[in-house]
Amino acid sequence: MRYICFIFGLLLTASLAAGATDTYRTYIDNYADMAVAERKAHGIPASITLAQGLLESAAGRSRLAREGNNHFGIKCHQEWKGDTMLRNDDAANECFRVYDDVAQSFADHSRFLLKKRYAPLFEFAPDDYISWAHGLRKCGYATDPNYAVRLIAIIEKYSLNLYDSDAERPEEMAEYIATHLKASHPVRRSRGLLYVIATPGDTYSSIAKELHMDLKQLLALNDADHDGRIKDWEEVYLMEKHTTAPEGLRWITIGDGESLHSIAQRMGMKISALRELNPEGRDIEGTRLRLR
Repeated sequence: MRYICFIFGLLLTASLAAGATDTYRTYIDNYADMAVAERKAHGIPASITLAQGLLESAAGRSRLAREGNNHFGIKCHQEWKGDTMLRNDDAANECFRVYDDVAQSFADHSRFLLKKRYAPLFEFAPDDYISWAHGLRKCGYATDPNYAVRLIAIIEKYSLNLYDSDAERPEEMAEYIATHLKASHPVRRSRGLLYVIATPGDTYSSIAKELHMDLKQLLALNDADHDGRIKDWEEVYLMEKHTTAPEGLRWITIGDGESLHSIAQRMGMKISALRELNPEGRDIEGTRLRLR
């Protein structure tokens, strides 16, 4: 946990220097420990808990949060026996739960997600915040059709996924991340893999130069046989990719403008492993690929 706090502190320093919103950072500082405690107790990603709290409570500024300590917009429902307050939401004067303190709200949020309705969420890895975000939307947590996208944007803007693991990393990794936070490509992390997102016009050589990496190494890590322009918004990995796709995914179809390589990048998967599963696979739109 000390490592995570240290790295998040580096992220915080860099983001504040860039003019990040203090209110959101203060919220994260205040409640990250609660989110991590709930993750350890119940397996709910701390990033998801924090992102939901930030979104649902407007970083603790909503009336429901200020007056009712309700940070997750949980409504009364029949089983609730505690205090309540009315607020306009999907309909006028809807009933919402009121808590004695914020810790009760965080704990009740976990209990709420442990209901049968949300059981599919726990099939995802505890650090797979993307699947959790989309799963919450599918399970009906919110009516907002863009709810998952909003959660993901919050998590990635504030690097909340750093709270989804207690894994210790070598000191040089901390220094590495600290150095590259100053770059124009923020270092992200998914399934334990560090990566950056290529922006329009990027090449492997331009990213290697910015991150002070060896070009040949960067090409090898990303299954690229030569330097050149990278597909817009594609992942560029800074670590060796996995040989398997994310849990829960068995098939995928090549879409418009995609290829075996872009699918492998999206999955964080070595292209050799993808080809082994699909010996007849071709870079043709509509081709269905086996992921397991």
